[in-house]
Amino acid sequence: MLTVSGLDELKALAGRELGHSSWLEITQERVGQFADATGDHQWIHLDVERAAKGPFRGTIAHGYLTLSLVIPLFGEILHVEGVKMGVNYGLDRVRFPSPVRVGSKIRLAATAVAAEEVQSRCLQVSYDFTVEIEGLDKPACVARPIYRYYA
Repeated sequence: MLTVSGLDELKALAGRELGHSSWLEITQERVGQFADATGDHQWIHLDVERAAKGPFRGTIAHGYLTLSLVIPLFGEILHVEGVKMGVNYGLDRVRFPSPVRVGSKIRLAATAVAAEEVQSRCLQVSYDFTVEIEGLDKPACVARPIYRYYA
């Protein structure tokens, strides 16, 4: 894990690859819990028998489940000290190029793209996130989140 302290050190990360998280297995239980939390009970996520005969040859994680997992995975990559708070400001883009089959493992690769002061004692940082699937070349998710850090 990379640890930085304060806005100046954080700003200096712009243009730098930050590394990878550990691998996380996507279980059917997690997919079911996400379905219950969101109300998205589509068969491609939950019906193991039907999904085995479907286009993905098995159940797959929700795209938004995959996206939501970047939060704890990013926490394994970067720790920011010396700020009052950091908030998720939003996303410039997000795509799901490849489905995440239940039983597969994913990890996050992160790069700090840009950092700019948007107001006094507030730094806005854009990252490139790629959610990789173990053993596959095509990523599960690519996203450009924006975080704001307040000192």
